[in-house]
Amino acid sequence: MSEKHNIAFTAPHFAASQVGLDILEKGGTAIEAMVAAAASIAVEYPHMNGLGGDGFWLISEPGKAPVGIDASGVAAKGATPEFYAGETAIPSRGGKAALTMAGAVAGWQAALEISKEWQAPLPLRTLLDTAISQANWGIEVTQSLTDASNKTFSDLASDEHFSQFLIKGQALKKGKIVKLTTLSKTLAHLAEKGLSDFYHGELAQQLSHDLEAAGSPIRLEDFHNYEAKIVTPLSVETSKGKIYNLPAPTQGVASLIILALYDRVQHLGTSDADMVHLLIECTKQAFIARNAYVTDPSRTPIDLQSLLSDDVLDDMTKHIKLDTAQPWPHVAKPGDTIWMGCCDSEGRMVSYIQSLYWEFGSGVVSPQTGIVWNNRGTSFSLDPNSNQYLSPGMKPFHTLNPAFVELADGRRMSYGTMGGEGQPQTQAALFARHVYHNQPIDKAISLGRWLLGRTWGDESHNLKAERDLVEYVGESLVARGHDMVTVDPCNELMGHAGAIVRETDGSVSGASDPRSDGKAFMGRKK
Repeated sequence: MSEKHNIAFTAPHFAASQVGLDILEKGGTAIEAMVAAAASIAVEYPHMNGLGGDGFWLISEPGKAPVGIDASGVAAKGATPEFYAGETAIPSRGGKAALTMAGAVAGWQAALEISKEWQAPLPLRTLLDTAISQANWGIEVTQSLTDASNKTFSDLASDEHFSQFLIKGQALKKGKIVKLTTLSKTLAHLAEKGLSDFYHGELAQQLSHDLEAAGSPIRLEDFHNYEAKIVTPLSVETSKGKIYNLPAPTQGVASLIILALYDRVQHLGTSDADMVHLLIECTKQAFIARNAYVTDPSRTPIDLQSLLSDDVLDDMTKHIKLDTAQPWPHVAKPGDTIWMGCCDSEGRMVSYIQSLYWEFGSGVVSPQTGIVWNNRGTSFSLDPNSNQYLSPGMKPFHTLNPAFVELADGRRMSYGTMGGEGQPQTQAALFARHVYHNQPIDKAISLGRWLLGRTWGDESHNLKAERDLVEYVGESLVARGHDMVTVDPCNELMGHAGAIVRETDGSVSGASDPRSDGKAFMGRKK
């Protein structure tokens, strides 16, 4: 009989999963594995994430309260409403869209400092080596990257620096090889000089020069002033266990509200249609609260943890009816990202998200570094009455939110997904199916899904459901008043979910979404 797995890694691209597992097998920590995979997936999925984007960490050590890292960027000192005079909204592409600092690399650094407290570190070169090679040898274009290339071609192809993501001036085709040699050199430089070089060394100088040349308000001073922050996660107690997510500026509170409300109403349901309907109605309550209160942490008008109090949740529950859908929409939030999870041999677990916001972010590519810059700052408003009003040093709203739960039965689970508005909903779907309805984690992720509101790159606000789900719950949902449209099954629109579960005996299992190019790898520490 073979030994049970005690390490696991899942990512939406199989190459990143393999990199993460390799580090775990070498005896590296969950954090070290995640940094290695984060560098790898920045290469393999360049449309969704990268060094020019943001990151959020949830780190759990057995027997201790989880720790969060907010590695999201703030608006540049020069990103003032006056800078955008004449604009009705912040542009989504180009130099003016590149207005917030990239925090991801600072997050890697902050996380590795925590890892050093656990055990002697592996060399940074060991963590980045595979990503360096992947960028140098070239990546195979996936369907996801092909779709993103076609979608963004008219916006971005004319920029000469974006040509690294084209083949002979044309959109990418699945199966072709794209070499990212400049990015490979940048990763090698970081491996030699250390991650702080991104903010304080030669890389910072190169990036600030290239951003200014592209018309961005970001300057060298903004690099020097940036640091990732250790934060206390939000949490909520349910009948199934204690669930954790990140505070503002993320929508983590929405993910927690959905599951806390479902915990209160799930007993009303007796069918799959009831489960889907109740989760959708819980989502509406969560999004109303999110849109009212989530902004830069300094601006939140209330303590977000208070939204998870029994009194507030009980009041929200009153608005949820088993037989009737609440009218929608409220204002939706877009977004695009990657989520990854892992567990090392000591039971330390990480839930991690890394993002450029939209596909290829702002579209601004630094020619000296090969780094694509995010456009997260487009979440800011130029309306002085908005709680997202642009101000230097502030953080925009983030759809990103990595999730973690300590279950009442002793199991622990790291889980998450990409997909804008879809993130809290997909988290809720896989959680409810696995935890409340006892479906295996791979089935809980692969089964037909739904999405209320807008996801990455989409403008509609109705309820979308995959055809295989519609076939058995669609009629019941429409009868309750849901404005529903059917989409193809196994649709990338529904996100790239994943999960790692650690059992009470120390064994682990994991799953990756068939809607992505990912894979979950399990193994034993050598």
